[in-house]
Amino acid sequence: MNKILTKSLHDILSKDVLLFVLKITIASLIVTALFVWLFGGMLSGFITTYLSWIPWEWLQTTGASVITFAVAYILFIVVISVLTSLAIEPLLIKLAKKHYPKVAVVGASNMTTSITLSIKAAFIFLILFFFTFPLLFIPVFGQLWMLWLWSVLLKAPTAYDVSSLFISDKKVIKEKTKKSTLIAMIASLFNYVPVLNIFAPVFAQILFLHHILGKPNNM
Repeated sequence: MNKILTKSLHDILSKDVLLFVLKITIASLIVTALFVWLFGGMLSGFITTYLSWIPWEWLQTTGASVITFAVAYILFIVVISVLTSLAIEPLLIKLAKKHYPKVAVVGASNMTTSITLSIKAAFIFLILFFFTFPLLFIPVFGQLWMLWLWSVLLKAPTAYDVSSLFISDKKVIKEKTKKSTLIAMIASLFNYVPVLNIFAPVFAQILFLHHILGKPNNM
């Protein structure tokens, strides 16, 4: 895992990756801004209704502020994750050729499948977040729970995007994706740091790339 992390951190600082992240971030900001502009009022109403069961008014007010900010932040991360999944293929192939020139590209991700997995992961993430929100206030556990939730957003799309390019055998894909939860959680640590959060989805993709290709028989 140390070698995987080292290679991934080196890659994420490369010009190609930085340019990719910049393009995805700009597109995500535009999409997020449009969503908030169109549905901001509806979202605020939903949050107020959701917190109405809390008996303490001060906690309702504080909770509403926290959730509103969190939802905007989460929406931005969700959009980045989805757009990264849709646009990552050329970058993954370029990095694979750089590090593992003997490894052949055996397939391509299906856009419909990629979109479906990304939206499904985002939906599951948002549902779990809204219905387990009080857990986030539990010290330590709340942070670990949120980290796991972030990994839900990244795990399935990342595993599919990378494996579909370089693995054709479904049994091998199943074996290679066993650690995808851990990889997604490591990448999700970026989401706790403003600005660096824009790197989380692409970092997950690069981590998984090195995880499945960085074996002795693939070098």
